[in-house]
Amino acid sequence: MREEWGRAPSTSDMAPIERALLRTVPWLVGALALSVPLLALGVGTDPLLAFTVHLSVLVGFGLVLANLLAPLGTPDWFEGTRWSVRVKLVASGIGLIVLTTGTVGLVTLASSAALRFDPSLQFLQLISALDIAWVVAAAATGAYRAWGRTWAVAWGIGMGVVCVWSIWNYLTTVGFGPNGEWIVSGSDLMRLVLPYDTVAAVVAVSVFLLGVRTAGQPTEQPRLQS
Repeated sequence: MREEWGRAPSTSDMAPIERALLRTVPWLVGALALSVPLLALGVGTDPLLAFTVHLSVLVGFGLVLANLLAPLGTPDWFEGTRWSVRVKLVASGIGLIVLTTGTVGLVTLASSAALRFDPSLQFLQLISALDIAWVVAAAATGAYRAWGRTWAVAWGIGMGVVCVWSIWNYLTTVGFGPNGEWIVSGSDLMRLVLPYDTVAAVVAVSVFLLGVRTAGQPTEQPRLQS
């Protein structure tokens, strides 16, 4: 039956994706608002410290958001389909990963511009944040489903640290241009960044699928209710 006009539905009446959006928007708005004071800062021609701290904060923001959303990745998504429970868990998990990654991307665009990084460095920060955010979100979602909140946080931190370190190591090795530009070195990217990104992606997908397998067992479904 259609909701009566004028009656505000409770969160229990909402679809999981609606609840996920309502949980995300305040964090997005708050993070965008906090980007404004960054206009008062300057990063200079050697932005390594500012870049690393900024990326670490973005990764931490993504980890917090992923853990807030993880309980909402239940089989209640896509109820109108004939999909199995595990397929629904895959789909809902991907939805949460996309929501987390997209939110981190928007915050990265605003805060990188506010810090006035060189445009090339802003682009590096964006692709780095997006790359790490989906890995962290996938690992955290899978670990939450398989073992609970503590392991979700631990896996997210571990994945984030490795990925941020690989970018920091690249920038320390290659350096910056005279105006703080990103120096693109394909050979160094292949040697210092891509191997770690590849391993992180494989591990994150493996943990995510393990979470689907665990949560897809009938005895484990009640623990996913938020």
